[in-house]
Amino acid sequence: MDSREALVALNMIEHVGPVRVRQLLEHFGNPPAILRATRRDLMQVRGIGEDTAESIANWEKNVRLEEELKRITDFGCRIVIQDDPEYPELLREIYDPPVVLYIKGTLLTKDKNSVAMVGSRMTTHYGIEVARKLAYQLAYLGVTVVSGGARGIDSAAHQGAISAKGRTLAVLGTGINLVTPPENLKLFEQVAENGALITQFPFNRPGDKQSFPIRNRIVAGMTLGTVVVEANLTSGALITANFAVEYGRQVFAVPGRIDSPRSKGCHDLIKKGAKLCEGAEDILSEFEYLFPPTNRAPSAAETGVLPALELSAKEQLVYDTLSTDEISIDDVIRKSGLPTSAASVALLSLEMKRLIRQLPGKMFLRNT
Repeated sequence: MDSREALVALNMIEHVGPVRVRQLLEHFGNPPAILRATRRDLMQVRGIGEDTAESIANWEKNVRLEEELKRITDFGCRIVIQDDPEYPELLREIYDPPVVLYIKGTLLTKDKNSVAMVGSRMTTHYGIEVARKLAYQLAYLGVTVVSGGARGIDSAAHQGAISAKGRTLAVLGTGINLVTPPENLKLFEQVAENGALITQFPFNRPGDKQSFPIRNRIVAGMTLGTVVVEANLTSGALITANFAVEYGRQVFAVPGRIDSPRSKGCHDLIKKGAKLCEGAEDILSEFEYLFPPTNRAPSAAETGVLPALELSAKEQLVYDTLSTDEISIDDVIRKSGLPTSAASVALLSLEMKRLIRQLPGKMFLRNT
């Protein structure tokens, strides 16, 4: 048994979490040694009680490791551990990073430039549209959008990122083989093709009141900041926001109607110091250091940073309609010949690249 397999086994044992595994590793040196230890030896480790020692010493009675390894192979996913280069850099920094991650899809270096987008399962049309728009804008600009794969805001965030042909990661509160909600089967397939499905839970582990907060800590832990789009005062999205605060990450909240219960959680976050978010620019302004300062940008494969000032065809088309004199968004759309949505995204991208600026009344001009 190698270390990776031993960590998979440890992850399947009850009463053994990331913190206890770290304590055990400090004592025994490597994962296989933990599984070989006697109950008496295990009891010598700080923080390991009788129940935990018993579970580890008799792990082979309850853990079907060979079956789990076969399921991993058959399902087409793989195990990533903290020693692996692709393990999310920011997640490794938190107090209790997962011992193993089940991954279906790809994790890239540039995914370190990621933002979480979360919210209520029971949402409004306004919340869905805002989540899709924000995710589209962020993904279009090269930010990886991370969410939880749930109904409502989570699904809208993944859909928006996929529509922009960007990257998105879904962190699940179940085993990777379970589709929750079931109607998201197609969406999960698209996420795996445009990023990755991620979980710390073994196969066939159903979601419950414990697993979803654990999932939320991963969402907050692997991202630069968390955007709460729509949430009531009891929404699990607020748990994610609290984890983000605990990890020293930025929290953003989208305002809504003052009489809407679905926006009470966001308004409460704003009162407590979250940054009010009206558009992608409010998010990206907190992370300006991600944008290379010149047009001569190294490749994303080398740096993992956001795209530089090279312009796409649509961006160039919109940029050519502008000058140092003000021009309305309607004139930009008319002169460029682009659909309204495409022109709006191009304008946002140019603004984020500091090539143009927006004035009150949706007026635009080039930066001098």
